[in-house]
Amino acid sequence: MGFCLEVSGDFACFTRPEMKVERVSYDVITPSAARAIFEAILWRPAIEWHIHKIEVLKPVRWVNIRRNEVGAVLPLGNINKAINGGALPALYIEEARQQRAGLFLRDVAYRIHAHFSLTDKAGSSDNAGKFSEMFKRRAKKGQCFNQPYLGCREFSCGFHLVEDVKQYDRAISESRALGWMLYDMDYQDKAEPMPLFFNAAMKDGVIEVPEKQSEDVVG
Repeated sequence: MGFCLEVSGDFACFTRPEMKVERVSYDVITPSAARAIFEAILWRPAIEWHIHKIEVLKPVRWVNIRRNEVGAVLPLGNINKAINGGALPALYIEEARQQRAGLFLRDVAYRIHAHFSLTDKAGSSDNAGKFSEMFKRRAKKGQCFNQPYLGCREFSCGFHLVEDVKQYDRAISESRALGWMLYDMDYQDKAEPMPLFFNAAMKDGVIEVPEKQSEDVVG
C-alpha cells in the first residue's frame, strides 16, 4: 500500500557530499531525507520505507546564509567515564565555534509518495495492515517520534497526510536534469556505510525514484 505526505518548510539543506567545507544543497529533497520524514512518523524494526516518487510543489529558490557551527564532538571515552561516575563531560562552544557559509533552499514544499515492506525482523503478529493503520492514524493527528526536518535538524517541516492526490494542486511545470544525487546509505554487510547515487531528473515537477536494487542506483 502506498502513502503520500505533503511537507513544507521555510528553509532546507540537502547537503551535497562533494562539498567538504561549505554547505551547498541539492536542488530538491533527496530520497534519504524523504525517507527520514516517514520514519519520524512511524518507525519499527519490522518495516522499511521506500520512496518512489517526489513532486516539487514550489519553484526552486535559493538563499545564502552564514551560520555558526560547532567544530568538535565530545570524546566517547569522556562520556563512558561520566556514565561510570566520573566527571561530567563538557564542550566549550566558544572554543569550538566555526562560521560556515551555506547555499540553502527557501520556501519549499514537496509531495512525497512512499510504501513500506516488512523486514526479516517482523514477528508473527506483524502485518502490513497493522502498520498501515498505525501510520495513517499518526499522520492524520500530526504525531511523530521526532520532529521531521528538511536535511538539517534546525530546518523543521510541517506535514500532513494526502489521501486523495487529485484534490491537490499539481507539481510545478518545470523539467530539468538534476544530475547525480545521493540516493541513500547502504549499511548492509559492510564495515562502513556506502553511499548510493542515482541520476535524477525532474519532469513537469515530478522525480521518479528507482528501487534500491535497480541498475539505476550505483554505489
